[in-house]
Amino acid sequence: METIARRGLMLVLSSPSGAGKTTIARRLLAEDASIAMSVSHTTREKRKGELEGKDYHFVDKETFAKMRDQGAFLEWAVVFDHYYGTTRAPVEEALHEGRDVLFDVDWQGADALRDSAPDDVVSVFVLPPSAGALEERLKTRAEDSDEVVSRRMRGASNEIQHWDEYDYVVVNFDVEQSVTAVHAILAAERLRRERLTGLDGFVQSLLAAL
Repeated sequence: METIARRGLMLVLSSPSGAGKTTIARRLLAEDASIAMSVSHTTREKRKGELEGKDYHFVDKETFAKMRDQGAFLEWAVVFDHYYGTTRAPVEEALHEGRDVLFDVDWQGADALRDSAPDDVVSVFVLPPSAGALEERLKTRAEDSDEVVSRRMRGASNEIQHWDEYDYVVVNFDVEQSVTAVHAILAAERLRRERLTGLDGFVQSLLAAL
């Protein structure tokens, strides 16, 4: 079946740490071959099991600052004393070719992406079902100290205050339901008339044949 050309979109997922956005993102990537993860640059240390170029591009602060000053980033932000940034060129290439790009960023990153590409961004905020559930998830990850968990809980309040800046909100009561909801959002947004760059030509040819 002939397909109509489409411009790709930037699907932005945000949430306080531990609310489940990374789990949802991994499921989307595993279940939908039409979307790829944006691999950010970061100055934080590599965690156990993380791979260079797959999870992040790990750089020092000097390299990051040089890239930032050269305008290489679509967005960049400081999170818990570490720098994170999204490089511009690969994202713009993907969108032009009709491929979708997934972003796992905080509210600062989402805001910067909207400023850089307002027509391309579809933003989803993931909320935890309760404060208690959020704290429990952070503790059971077993990769952060109690001090870091406490700091992330304090940071969650600031993050959640930006929920109403997003196009969609998903409360993560159940991972399966949340993944299904984000799939539905993605499917609908791909059909937006303004993203179907080949639609005008298709309609004209259809009318000419009538």
